[in-house]
Amino acid sequence: MTESVAGIEDPSAEVLAEAAAAFGLLASSARLHLMWALSQGESDVTHLADRVGGALPAVSQHLAKLKLAGLVRARREGRRQVYYIEDPDVVTLVRVMVGQLTARSAGPCGPVRGLRGTGG
Repeated sequence: MTESVAGIEDPSAEVLAEAAAAFGLLASSARLHLMWALSQGESDVTHLADRVGGALPAVSQHLAKLKLAGLVRARREGRRQVYYIEDPDVVTLVRVMVGQLTARSAGPCGPVRGLRGTGG
């Protein structure tokens, strides 16, 4: 049974495990950079590799993992695979996290050293 705080029940163990797996994928700066790029709009793997400065095979592997996790989708346009983020909540999550950390690093406190309250 789940606890309820302010009328909101805790998620199931399965949902928490799925969320942890998705966040684990985003713990890679390369995959997070790809997600950031895709949050700006759809793109093919060649353009993404150029944008993030990665080798084409490595970028393809990262995209395959993100696709398997359901974080990105792809469609074929001729010979190209075009990748995109279908879920607007995922786009929001990536934009808010990266945007907040970018703002902090540009602020009067200097570069971001780590997230507060994360134990690291």
